[in-house]
Amino acid sequence: MKYYIIAGEASGDLHGANLMKALQKQDVNAQFRFWGGDLMEAVSPTLVKHYRDLAFMGFLEVVMNLRTITKNLSFCKLDIEEYDPDVIIFIDYPGFNLRIAKWAKEKHYRTHYYISPQIWAWKENRIHAIKRDVDKMYVILPFEKSFYEDKHNYPVEFVGHPLIDAIADRNQVSEYQFRAKRALSDKPIIALLPGSRKQEIRKMLEVMLSVVKDFEDYQFVIAGAPSQDYEFYSNFIKKENVSFVNNMTYDLLSLATAALVTSGTATLETALFKVPEVVCYKGSWLSYHIAKRVIKLQYISLVNLIMDQPVVTELIQDDFNSRRLRTELQKILQPEKREELFMQYFELEKKLGGKGASEKTAKLIYEDVKKHKTQ
Repeated sequence: MKYYIIAGEASGDLHGANLMKALQKQDVNAQFRFWGGDLMEAVSPTLVKHYRDLAFMGFLEVVMNLRTITKNLSFCKLDIEEYDPDVIIFIDYPGFNLRIAKWAKEKHYRTHYYISPQIWAWKENRIHAIKRDVDKMYVILPFEKSFYEDKHNYPVEFVGHPLIDAIADRNQVSEYQFRAKRALSDKPIIALLPGSRKQEIRKMLEVMLSVVKDFEDYQFVIAGAPSQDYEFYSNFIKKENVSFVNNMTYDLLSLATAALVTSGTATLETALFKVPEVVCYKGSWLSYHIAKRVIKLQYISLVNLIMDQPVVTELIQDDFNSRRLRTELQKILQPEKREELFMQYFELEKKLGGKGASEKTAKLIYEDVKKHKTQ
């Protein structure tokens, strides 16, 4: 069967790649055409557009790039019609994907959504579009099932979180190989995960690197995003005691003593590696104040949202400054705090439902599409 997949961010590329591998096991004749990134392209060469050309962060940035977004939407529709897939699979990225889903439903394509838009955080009225335009929804956070089914009477499948599989199935290098290959010292590592988009990386690293001088017994290692090249990071790694690795975030987290992490999927990845972390976020003034008025959540990190308590410290906007960051990093380097976090991280992993998310989702997609093709 023919699968058209749309992922617009780095995390979507990861989950899309694992879903494609799982679909290949279910469907030996699986054909793919997709929007995504390098990981998905490693599974199939039929990449249409890379997510680095799609991601715009914040309200202001979206407004400034409306023309590009509109062109991408038109191109996507034409490309889908030319490919004529048996199913379109949307992976998160709701601003774009829900628009395509509306059009696709009108054109009578089968529409599946893997990894729900976070409508429980904001834009809850999107539920009407989802109920109208999405045939099947697969959710990966435990509280999302009750949100959809109990609150909105829309049946969904809870498949567990695909990060558990991604972490468990990775090819890990030894600590010696990792340190030697990247010319790292023997000092304990503090990992810096500043995000994937240029504008957020600049904002986050400016503050993250300001505390380096206060922790001379540690080395700080920046995790490079696969969507950015080395030259972009070169100015940030001129500080003493600061190193850089690219496309080795999981190897870095497996060895890190602590981490400073930009809010997003990386906060959950860090917790699943049992690394004590401080969650950081700083957007443009306008984007932040708009978000503050429309997002009604108590927390911004997935760790705290899933656990429904402040497991990890969140430094947001003005609180994300050198003084607060220094204080919070010192706290998570203390043995008592670290032990407390480890125990809470284990509870978090239990809540996420165990391994097999990609396989469960692929099986459900394949069986549904096969059933509708024979009707």
